[in-house]
Amino acid sequence: MAEDDRVDLGLALLERLEHESLPLPAVVDRIETITTDPAVTRTILDEAELRGIIDREDGIVRVKSRQYVRFEEQVVTRDGEFSCRRCGAGLSTGHFIKLEAGELGPFGSSCIRKVTGRE
Repeated sequence: MAEDDRVDLGLALLERLEHESLPLPAVVDRIETITTDPAVTRTILDEAELRGIIDREDGIVRVKSRQYVRFEEQVVTRDGEFSCRRCGAGLSTGHFIKLEAGELGPFGSSCIRKVTGRE
């Protein structure tokens, strides 16, 4: 995946977090489902702040958007052999988030809730 694609996907994910604020490590945990490259992670965070998606202060990220992932419409499941993008566990059913910038996943049933902020 090209850096621009990862940045777009990261921005789309940050726009849909369900928490009003999160500690920076929790936000980075979600971004790491897209990339583990520290330079791309920094670009996603910087670009999100420039575009007014988030505010950062004292290690806390405040999400300005109030759009959420709609599970009924934006999360799809597929059966197969997958590895969770967040924890690495083997999966027989993968959950995928459909965002305007692309699809993110697969995730297990508990990791999909963590990534979207439902848990």
